[in-house]
Amino acid sequence: MATEKARAVAVRRPGCWVLAADTVVACGLRVLPKAESERDMRQCLDLLSGRRHRVIGGIALVAPDGSIRTRIVETRVEMKRLEQREIAAYLASGEWHGKAGGYAIQGLAAAYITLVNGSYSNVVGLPLAETYGLLTGVGFRHAGD
Repeated sequence: MATEKARAVAVRRPGCWVLAADTVVACGLRVLPKAESERDMRQCLDLLSGRRHRVIGGIALVAPDGSIRTRIVETRVEMKRLEQREIAAYLASGEWHGKAGGYAIQGLAAAYITLVNGSYSNVVGLPLAETYGLLTGVGFRHAGD
């Protein structure tokens, strides 16, 4: 998805650098949706409750010459067993809307996370260290360099 997003923008911005990213949450063999409805959110949290899952982030960088560089980042996350009152409270917060897997680790759901193995920023939505590595690998430099 990140590659498709990057290509779609690059077509409209020829000669530019284009960076895009996308995130999916997988539990077992199942890929969870972005929660767009209360039903989606409840299904996601019911499945993730008390279990480990994977957050897979994709990054794509299109160069001005049209070449594409990509990275995939996987983070393992564990969520505590949730009580129905916790799911109801999270539902009422609304911060789940549009989030892959039905939760935002950088918000209220942080209280439900018992383990993060890998890139925290990947779970938030953009794996920063890997993005930095991708950009410096093609010649972008940190302002202090």
